[in-house]
Amino acid sequence: MAWKRVHTPVMEREVVNALGVKPGGRYVDCNIGDGGHSRAILTAAEPSPRILGLDLDADAIEAASHELASFGSGAALAEANFANVADVAREHGFLGADGVLFDLGFSSRQIETPSRGFSFLREARLDMRFDPGTGESAYDVVNTYAEAALAGIIFGLGEERASRRIAGAIVRNRPIETTTELARVVAMAKGRPRRSRAHPATRTFQALRMHVNGELENLEQGLEQAIEVLGPGGRLVAISYHSLEDRLVKRTLGREAADCVCPPAMPQCVCGHSARLTLVSRRVVRPSSDEVKANPRSRSARLRVAQKI
Repeated sequence: MAWKRVHTPVMEREVVNALGVKPGGRYVDCNIGDGGHSRAILTAAEPSPRILGLDLDADAIEAASHELASFGSGAALAEANFANVADVAREHGFLGADGVLFDLGFSSRQIETPSRGFSFLREARLDMRFDPGTGESAYDVVNTYAEAALAGIIFGLGEERASRRIAGAIVRNRPIETTTELARVVAMAKGRPRRSRAHPATRTFQALRMHVNGELENLEQGLEQAIEVLGPGGRLVAISYHSLEDRLVKRTLGREAADCVCPPAMPQCVCGHSARLTLVSRRVVRPSSDEVKANPRSRSARLRVAQKI
């Protein structure tokens, strides 16, 4: 069967510009997906840069290997968690990299593969793990967690105001086997939707996916390690798709661009912190209106960029 790209990379031109891609440079793509951003980086300069691509999802690694096959040894791939990006970069000779890219969230391929259990629009057994072979699944969380714990996850990671009603409905309707069953339970718990384009289960599914994959914890660790991976003048670029991710990226970059991180009430600095980054821009970069029209999934994307001192 011929290889076909499924996922459309978001803000491709903006990513290349933010990274300041150099001829023969070395770049780390922490969420390689179908390899679209990596291809854009590899073709942005001559001689071609080199890419190290990471992904927890074995299907993504296979997809990227097809997309980047023509670049041969210029594209190295690793099935790995970007929380461990420093170790992976060291192993592949990418320490002192010219750029590190995070494209957060999940891909169209994951949504459109029913067996992965990510989407409320396609019936499948609940799963939602980026790496289906490890850890607890969304099925485990939905069917074994206490009501209060479920409510905390749905509110904390989904920012869902109806989290308690939803958690109570989930517990009353156990066992819940499939994505569509869960979506119906959530929709009934929320009642008639107000004017909104989003499905009533959107925030609940987001929260479960983020919890199952430890997304915020991995992101915090990955950002810290990415700074270590960069060489002087190297760029750190992160695209986030919802407020929790974007806040974490903004807070981390802002902290690492400051010489002092003491509480404002402290009369003098006692933290001993030194800035490791400079903010290339304090303004977040958003997709163009033309891109949003062509790829509606890009509408929530937010890009931030900083440079290693």
